[in-house]
Amino acid sequence: MTAVPTLPPSDGRPELLVLRAIKLGDLLVAVPALHALRRAFPDHRISLATTAWLAPVVELLPDVDVHLAQHGLDHPIGAPAGAIDVAVNLHGAGPESSDLVAALGARRVIGHADPTNGFDGPGWPDGVHERDRWTRLLAWHGIAADPDDVGIARPATPPVAEGAAVVHVGAFHGARHWPTDRFAAVVSGLRARGLDVVLTGGADDVERAAAVAQAAGLAPGAVLAGVLPLQDFAGVIAAAALVVTVDTGAAHLASAYGIPSVVVFGPAPPEAWGPPATGPHVVLTDAAVRRGDVFADDPDPALLAIGPDDVLAAVDTLAVGRRPAVTDGTAAQ
Repeated sequence: MTAVPTLPPSDGRPELLVLRAIKLGDLLVAVPALHALRRAFPDHRISLATTAWLAPVVELLPDVDVHLAQHGLDHPIGAPAGAIDVAVNLHGAGPESSDLVAALGARRVIGHADPTNGFDGPGWPDGVHERDRWTRLLAWHGIAADPDDVGIARPATPPVAEGAAVVHVGAFHGARHWPTDRFAAVVSGLRARGLDVVLTGGADDVERAAAVAQAAGLAPGAVLAGVLPLQDFAGVIAAAALVVTVDTGAAHLASAYGIPSVVVFGPAPPEAWGPPATGPHVVLTDAAVRRGDVFADDPDPALLAIGPDDVLAAVDTLAVGRRPAVTDGTAAQ
């Protein structure tokens, strides 16, 4: 699926547009709401206005028919006024997102309360999980939604690594940078447990991944950081035996595919961003020392409070084994 700048010509169906213009993890926590919207509006064409670089993952969301490129909130949504039947604000409740939705002139708006634009809805709740935030919003508007309904489709192409323990060393900000020597100790522990290990991360994480690989004695071919397109990255997660990561998009992909995971949380609270409690996931953090600055350059104390032994002990509580190859595009169960 290609992200397009403007709404394509009508295919005859009424139009439903969803605004959610942030990053990978932010998109994936909205998946339960997208599933619910598809069930509630089976005859609508659903357009998702979100970040263009997420197109390879949007392609794995069967509920979405059109990906509208939306680079933040500083420009209008690419749909003409009056073309949208139902507009859904899954981005926020502030004037920036609400005004963009209002400009669409939709027949029906689903969002939080906004007296300025005359939108009815619930007040913005604090202290709730992001998945719950959006499913509760839909429930207020009469649409049943399950916050644990997180599954997305698997990439159709075979993964470049199957049955491996994926150790994701990356994060956008230094506040989530767990030390490389701790990652290396985890890698060594996983290999001692008989698991093959690959390292993933973005283009900015190549040096960190190389340092981990060198310290743990991994072959260069096990370093996948900076070389995987986004959908190939999702495919490696979908075929993994285990995922070890800090609080990143990798953790949300593990949730989406039901892959056992150990997630180390730093500045963000797991109560708001953690994996479903019903899944094979372990969260590690120390809330008592959390600083909470997600944009800080140095690691959050809640992250540093977790050591390699903590992660490996968590791994030992999970049923981890080599997973069979997955080569089709079926949805995760």
